[in-house]
Amino acid sequence: MKVLGIESSCDETACAIVEDGKTILSNVVATQIPFHQIYKGVVPEIASRKHVEWILPVVRQALEEAKLTFDDIDAIAATNRPGLMGSLMVGFTFAKTLAWSLNKPFLAVNHMLGHLYAAHLVNDIQYPYLGLLVSGGHSIICKVNNFDDLEILGTTVDDSVGEAFDKVSKFYGLGYPGGVIIDNLAKQGDARAATFPVPKLDNKEHRYDVSFSGLKTAVIHQCDMFWNEGYEHSKENMCAAFQETACKTLTSRLFRAVEDTGLTTVVAGGGVAANSRLRSLLAERTDLNCIFPPLKLCGDNGAMIAGVAYHFLKRGDRDGWDSVTCARIPQFKRGLANFANRNKN
Repeated sequence: MKVLGIESSCDETACAIVEDGKTILSNVVATQIPFHQIYKGVVPEIASRKHVEWILPVVRQALEEAKLTFDDIDAIAATNRPGLMGSLMVGFTFAKTLAWSLNKPFLAVNHMLGHLYAAHLVNDIQYPYLGLLVSGGHSIICKVNNFDDLEILGTTVDDSVGEAFDKVSKFYGLGYPGGVIIDNLAKQGDARAATFPVPKLDNKEHRYDVSFSGLKTAVIHQCDMFWNEGYEHSKENMCAAFQETACKTLTSRLFRAVEDTGLTTVVAGGGVAANSRLRSLLAERTDLNCIFPPLKLCGDNGAMIAGVAYHFLKRGDRDGWDSVTCARIPQFKRGLANFANRNKN
């Protein structure tokens, strides 16, 4: 079965065609980064307008690269949450209208499930495993029992890790997107230059939770307080020390989950899964099977949406023409993840 997947939750207009949830026939991503760089972050109104402008050409390009027509497509899927409401509505409405006009099944997909599935597109991964979802909006550690069966173990109590990267980069005028820029600068710096504080969360109630608000504040407003003597106060050293603390905050909680669950396979997803230091820290654990998506599948893309949709379609699931988008996923609770059910607001 060939599924056409559309993703427009933020500032990428993306469309892909995936066969049987595994074979990527095309994967087109039109990025809006140049339009948002001057504002040092995504401007929602600009993002939604660009989606309106680009959605049809991107879908046409995906079909052309796959050497297919709409007649060859078995189903159409789109991201319905979470994300910027205006951006979501463009891709979702387009996909739903297209499916209706072609009399094709339509599926709404939470793009958090997509990020976890991205690594499955190029790897054979057995359930269950531990998932590490890290992006501009989310930091989640979970047990993954199936493609739509997640148990939340921990999440952020304030900022996400990607948000912290972007805000630090914006404050110091390094540019946008912050994650890539800080990662590159950190490679030229020394992580020992500063010893930034690590959040002390309750070991019982928040055993797997993370926090980045305090780290962000320390780097932005109190950097001198944590600087170590003998190191140049350069942006490269600052980025290296900040990145080291952020990544070790994530891995420390993840390794707790490894110890407690006994699961030794870890699958990462989301934009921050492209971070080189996070990848190297996990690679140091030779006792674990750490799986990352290819860099081109870490960011938002249509292939991960089409991949997840295939499994819903195979199970017999469909979404109605009255299905809607939602900017947020419900409040996290320990246990079964609320966002696994794509049909409920």
